[in-house]
Amino acid sequence: MSARTRRHAVLRPRLRVLRGDEVALGPGKVALLEAIGRERTMAGAARALGMSYMRAWTLARTMNRSFRRPLVEAARGGSGRGATRLTRAGTAVLRLYREMERRSLGAAAAPWRRLRRRLKP
Repeated sequence: MSARTRRHAVLRPRLRVLRGDEVALGPGKVALLEAIGRERTMAGAARALGMSYMRAWTLARTMNRSFRRPLVEAARGGSGRGATRLTRAGTAVLRLYREMERRSLGAAAAPWRRLRRRLKP
């Protein structure tokens, strides 16, 4: 890591949607949704994120249980290959989460500028 990289301060909001004590949606689950969208299989998405297949399915089940409509669905494939995809609801939830992140950065801009001045160069 260069000296310049170490000194550059960045604000990165981490939003979590709680449903009771359970995290229905947060940075890790959003990363999983994005990986499922890219990889088209749960195994591929899990591998891309460095998590176990079982952990990925546990997160997907939690999201599906938390929302009115499932965000992720699996289809059995031929020859032992299945596919996993985002549902329409999953795509919408992902888009809304990213919008909330962008808006939170905008809302925090003024205090962030003041806080950043207090950081070491």
